[in-house]
Amino acid sequence: QIGTYKCFASQPCPLPSPNPSYSGEEYADVDWDSLGFGLMPTDYMYISKCSEGQNFGHGQLTRYGNIELSPSAGVLNYGQGLFEGTKAYRKENGGLLLFRPEENAIRMQNGAERMCMASPSIDQFVDALKQTVLANKRWVPPAGKGSLYLRPLLLGTGPVLGLAPAPEYTFLIFASPVRNYFKEGSAPLNLYVEENFDRASRRGTGNVKTISNYAPVLMAQINAKRRGFSDVLYLDSVTKKNLEEVSSCNIFIAKGKCISTPATNGTILSGITRKSVIEIARDHGYEVEEHAVGVDEVFCTGTAVGVAPVGTITYRDTRMEYKTGSGSICQELHNTISGIQTGIIEDKKGWIVEVD
Repeated sequence: QIGTYKCFASQPCPLPSPNPSYSGEEYADVDWDSLGFGLMPTDYMYISKCSEGQNFGHGQLTRYGNIELSPSAGVLNYGQGLFEGTKAYRKENGGLLLFRPEENAIRMQNGAERMCMASPSIDQFVDALKQTVLANKRWVPPAGKGSLYLRPLLLGTGPVLGLAPAPEYTFLIFASPVRNYFKEGSAPLNLYVEENFDRASRRGTGNVKTISNYAPVLMAQINAKRRGFSDVLYLDSVTKKNLEEVSSCNIFIAKGKCISTPATNGTILSGITRKSVIEIARDHGYEVEEHAVGVDEVFCTGTAVGVAPVGTITYRDTRMEYKTGSGSICQELHNTISGIQTGIIEDKKGWIVEVD
């Protein structure tokens, strides 16, 4: 079903195609070899609305474009919004795959409960992802050239003045072809341990993928990048001694056959890539522990990031270097999870959802 949409540009609005799942072109006009991690608007986005006390129904595909919000929308005034991130991959034979999309749906539902919001069902969420992928099929990069990043949003769009849940919610998905998240590509990252700013506090929303968690890290991230670092590694807000997260991804510490990662105790986001890496690592014979950790070999995981090696961590002007490259645990786990995601390695866990 194709919905109407509003244009805010001066030029005439193009009409939606009668069949958004087929554009007549196999691929969009993109230099896939130069693809980075930046917004490249695709053809369609998905939108569904829900009033307070009701359930989300069937949404619709509309042309990618601006949305109209009341200036008193809950998301604008009180930050009542959530987002997710997942990817669609193209196999060598052209088939399209999603990786564990139901986990994103569950995480959005959990976040919605914490933020007093209505949320789509798991089936609605996954079906909306499939519709968005098919409508933007020509934007899914060729096998080995990247992926189609999908950004589901849940927004309090109903008008409010006093502090209260919004009376209406909008579920929206847009997409963009992407490749490496960090400018370093697959090269090791250089992280800076931040002591002046906290990412999250206990009993807050650090474990929820709410939009309000991310703008507060920008100052520390910008300062670190100005000094030549890839990103910021945060400490816990109570003791300032334990590792927590990087700005937008989880972190792992490896030594020998033991892998450690901070426990999801309320301040750390339960990453889907994190969860998958833990299971894969155990399958490969590693002992994985979730607790307060020190540092030895370090790597990061996240949907946008994937599994990325960390080459150095700088803490109080002391720079520590870590093993990376061929033969590292990070490389082994990266090869396995990316192989499953792209259909190169057989999925024996039921993680892959085919889009057709």
